[in-house]
Amino acid sequence: MIFQNLSKTINAAALTMGLASAVAAQDEEAVLNVTLAGETHKFTLSDLQSMPVSSFETTTIWTDGSQEFEGVSLKDLFDTLNVEDGTITATAINDYAVEIPMSDAVEGGPIIAYYTNGEEMSRRDKGPLWVVYPYDSDIAYQTELVYSRSIWQLDRISVE
Repeated sequence: MIFQNLSKTINAAALTMGLASAVAAQDEEAVLNVTLAGETHKFTLSDLQSMPVSSFETTTIWTDGSQEFEGVSLKDLFDTLNVEDGTITATAINDYAVEIPMSDAVEGGPIIAYYTNGEEMSRRDKGPLWVVYPYDSDIAYQTELVYSRSIWQLDRISVE
């Protein structure tokens, strides 16, 4: 009898913990909304982190010294959504927007960074998401045009 009650208590606790985890996952706020042909796909930080991880170390014109960035590449994000062409409009929390050609979404190209030097980025520090190019890997990434595409506090993308 004692073992049956203990077993019921353990099963109830496990069920409660499982439901709590499921509710927590549902309650996680979307950090990125991607709109394609009028349909919006919402991505939480966990969703983005579950995609293939891309990282590189580079200097930027906005930071001191070399920084390590980690996130999901534009290529992998759009491969996941089966998008091959169009113009990307990336918009920040403050409604600042930039256009990025789909041709930039290549292997070894820009990423939507969610970590800088292994840490999540706060809104105060260009986060939670920042489109970052591997500036030091190719002189073609060291232009005013590319720098202008490096939008921080990213929260929305649309493709036309």
